[in-house]
Amino acid sequence: MIYQPEEDSFLLEKYVRKLAYGRALDMGTGTGILAKAAVNAGEIIAVDINENAVEYAKNLLGKGSRKNVKVLKSDLFSNVKGKFDVIIFNPPYLPNSKYNDVALDGGKRGYEVIERFLKQAGKHLNKNGFILLLYSSLSKPRKIKQIIKQNGFVEEVLEEKKVSFERLFVVKLSRKSF
Repeated sequence: MIYQPEEDSFLLEKYVRKLAYGRALDMGTGTGILAKAAVNAGEIIAVDINENAVEYAKNLLGKGSRKNVKVLKSDLFSNVKGKFDVIIFNPPYLPNSKYNDVALDGGKRGYEVIERFLKQAGKHLNKNGFILLLYSSLSKPRKIKQIIKQNGFVEEVLEEKKVSFERLFVVKLSRKSF
């Protein structure tokens, strides 16, 4: 099973098109639509833990016909090398997804995958780089804001949108300037 784009993906896609530049990483690429939205930015690395998603994204992104795109299997940053100007992440954020699907299950409380990501992301971000992150009201926004600060980032809310049973937040995370 591959996470099919929904309101969350399309909301984040709008900001990827507008803000992505340079060397970009699409974390948890799923179908690859966010990597595709960033394709004119420069070099794109798209990763996913799901082998089916990796193959699907490779097909969408042209199976190597685009020299600036690479799709890899990776559990977060486990197979990611180097630093990026932009890191894009539409993470799984549902608390203990009843579907037993890594594309949906954000952990017991819904923010654990985001927490793991943010603990590692700083090592992979260029000095003036930033993260485009989406999260939901279902995944304890107050706790996520705390995790963001604990990991040395400043949050700028780009958009907040009410959809069916939740609120979605698209945020831009930058390093704290001292």
